[in-house]
Amino acid sequence: MPLMSTKVYDVAVIGAGVFGAWTAYSLQRRGRRVVLIDAHGPGNSRSSSGDQSRIIRMGYGADEVYTDSAIRSQRLWNELFEAGGEPLFVPAGVLWLAHDGDPYPRQTLETLKRFGVPCEELTPADVSARYPQFNLEGIAWALFEPESGIILARRAVQLVVRQAISCGVEYLHDAVGQPDETKNLESVSTAAGRQITAEHFVFACGPWLPTLFPRLLANRIWPTRQEVFYFGAQAGDLQFHSPAMPVWIDFKNEVYGMPDVEDRGIKCAVDRHGELFDPEDGDRVATSQGLDAVRQRLALRLPALRDAPVLESRVCQYENTSNGDFLIDRHPDFENVWLVGGGSGHGFKHGPVVGEYVTAGIAGRREKIEPRFSLASKGTAQQRVVY
Repeated sequence: MPLMSTKVYDVAVIGAGVFGAWTAYSLQRRGRRVVLIDAHGPGNSRSSSGDQSRIIRMGYGADEVYTDSAIRSQRLWNELFEAGGEPLFVPAGVLWLAHDGDPYPRQTLETLKRFGVPCEELTPADVSARYPQFNLEGIAWALFEPESGIILARRAVQLVVRQAISCGVEYLHDAVGQPDETKNLESVSTAAGRQITAEHFVFACGPWLPTLFPRLLANRIWPTRQEVFYFGAQAGDLQFHSPAMPVWIDFKNEVYGMPDVEDRGIKCAVDRHGELFDPEDGDRVATSQGLDAVRQRLALRLPALRDAPVLESRVCQYENTSNGDFLIDRHPDFENVWLVGGGSGHGFKHGPVVGEYVTAGIAGRREKIEPRFSLASKGTAQQRVVY
């Protein structure tokens, strides 16, 4: 098929997930001529930005770089929702259930206080009085972030793209082929026969990055299979809806849960890396083993849901770097190509700041890459330190 000619853009952003959508939006608002391309559509069911909901929290242990980013990102998310006329943030609060001797929640509390983030240190008795649905066996204390909560993820990504288009971004539902890594990148070809020519390229393709850049990223980003379940409470029982129940994180037991929002069910998942997964062709059917692991943890913390029916299940993926830090860096061989990904299961909330970061880099306003986001910092063996 002959390639169709097209206009020349300042920046082509490949991938309309949360990182790519916010990058395109940020670039366009700063006067760039931008095209945003996605093979399956914003918030699609194959993407890491899909599904109904994502947690937005300020707590990251002692990791100030992510707390700082989350604070600004929440402000930018809320500005977007106000501008778009869609209230897609649910202020459910986030409850950290802390075990005795677990340093991460304590470090989180100290960091939040340094940043002036509203937070409360609660005793088990405090939690039981406020949220009696929880079983606090093994819990020594709790940390509550009252201004954190839930972003309605799929709809939020789609809103970012609509707002970007309204600002002048051109959106294409098309698939970009693997770039030629042996020469300077001037254009990319698409499945529909387009030739996209741009001054700069941003590949924000999440779990597809290793496929597009196998020589560079095949052993630095690992997409893993992650199973999520939604459970149904008894008819008329509102104790598992927001605001009666917050988002909760049992960090030591590697589990998190969300209250029922939009009457979809109570969400629960194990926050542990699953097996390697193909985001394009992998079957997205949850397993009985995955359900058993979630049920066991759910029954411990919310005993009334021990036998609750599964209303929905999903298989999504993390795209993990070696330690959980983002990848936001130039391609080592192409000055005009940026690689943006490695959300690693916690990245969704940071989309607005990632967009600003890439925009500043392309504009030359960032003298150096944050070392933790650099390609050079990404190892070839997984040792997670960011949660």
